[in-house]
Amino acid sequence: MTITLNGTTGITNTGALSVTGITTLGALGSSVITSGTAVASTTGTSIDFTGIPTWVKRITVMFSAVSTNGTGTFQIQLGTTSSVEITGYTGATGAAVNLASSSVSNPSTGFGIYNGGTLYNIYGNAIITLLDPATNLWCYSFSGANGNTPNVLTSGGTKALASTLTRIKIIASATGSASDTFDAGTINILYE
Repeated sequence: MTITLNGTTGITNTGALSVTGITTLGALGSSVITSGTAVASTTGTSIDFTGIPTWVKRITVMFSAVSTNGTGTFQIQLGTTSSVEITGYTGATGAAVNLASSSVSNPSTGFGIYNGGTLYNIYGNAIITLLDPATNLWCYSFSGANGNTPNVLTSGGTKALASTLTRIKIIASATGSASDTFDAGTINILYE
């Protein structure tokens, strides 16, 4: 292969081209981002995204105007082909309420997203990235806001899975009433 720059510089490769440190190349210099199907979060206690390919290294969960009829902290749980895992999560979630004080919770059964009540409409992105493939350790961060009051939301944590991630579950309430249900908004995922 010869690459010519400005008509004078060339690079010649007569054998196979190899790149060290990259495990997958879709098109050279680009990555493949796959969008899930957007789901209206207007009913029910949970939303599941299944069939995530085993090669995925990063997932983005997107929230637009998502709310519930209660005050429990939203929760994102990771799962494998056998089930969603409900233990072993570390981290915390919180809000800068009215840009002055803060409120924090620490659900241990999933990654949390702070919910201040029935007037909250959550907007933002949760990023879940594979930190260590040998232990299926995933790293989580969320950045977002409540659209109805000037509250900034943030959270982070880690979770090691028993095997390869293939599903994500979003639950209306990790804390508070188990009967909290979604009543507005849209949720979707991207994975790569």
